[in-house]
Amino acid sequence: MSRPPGRALRALLKAGRDHGVEIKTPEQIALMRRAGLVVGQTLTLLREHVRPGVTTAELDAVAEDAIRSAGATPSFLGYQGFPASICTSVNDVVVHGIPGDRMLAEGDVISIDCGAIIEGWHGDAAITVPVGEVRPEVTELLRVTEEAMWRGISAARLGGRVTDISHAVETFVRGEGAHGIVEDYVGHGIGSAMHQPPNVPNVGRPGRGPELVEGLALAVEPMVTIGDQANRVLEDDWTVVTLDASWAAHFEHSFTLTPRGHWVLTALDGGRARLEALGLPYGGED
Repeated sequence: MSRPPGRALRALLKAGRDHGVEIKTPEQIALMRRAGLVVGQTLTLLREHVRPGVTTAELDAVAEDAIRSAGATPSFLGYQGFPASICTSVNDVVVHGIPGDRMLAEGDVISIDCGAIIEGWHGDAAITVPVGEVRPEVTELLRVTEEAMWRGISAARLGGRVTDISHAVETFVRGEGAHGIVEDYVGHGIGSAMHQPPNVPNVGRPGRGPELVEGLALAVEPMVTIGDQANRVLEDDWTVVTLDASWAAHFEHSFTLTPRGHWVLTALDGGRARLEALGLPYGGED
């Protein structure tokens, strides 16, 4: 689940100070990995359930059952009053769509954002799934957004800075054609709370923000549109839609850095396959 930037945290990034950033022990990271696996497994299950005729409320019921059956608690349910266990954002909904009676139709796309807690530690990830056959430009939107997430993660290095990730996301998307990058909602630190400092914007110059150190965990989540990135929040105070009704995609993973390399806590394989394809070492323990 993304977070709006917030004036104080924007200032934190700009100044590059790292106060308020939570550094986890290896044991705490291991608990985050357990939560991340629940999230990854739940999203895999939900992908299989996406089809024409299913409602977003039905997907939410599947998600809550899967999370609780795994011994975890949904992160989103009750978070600042959010009424469901996942966010379901269809077509022109960018993020934070509330599950309900909306029935998916052939040609739609749905972003599913999921979080889980184990022993107080969080995992958070999102996927965007086509419903049956979609238009070629929508397929391209999904490709660009997911790859931008991986490019952002891969840009992280111990001793680097948060906006190295931001710059990599923006550079990749800008190089793939005329897409909008949503700037009002950003990635974030994650750990004993779902949203923590620092913010992880999807645009920006490199070399700014807190230092990337061992024990820091971040959620990287680009939101990209076919049209303009301008957006508004609906009257439910959650659902974010594009102003020009252009469709959006959203992908997210939570990751950390170890001395051995990257460890994507919400990927079932720890990110090994994609990291190795990008020429990066896998830093996980499983």
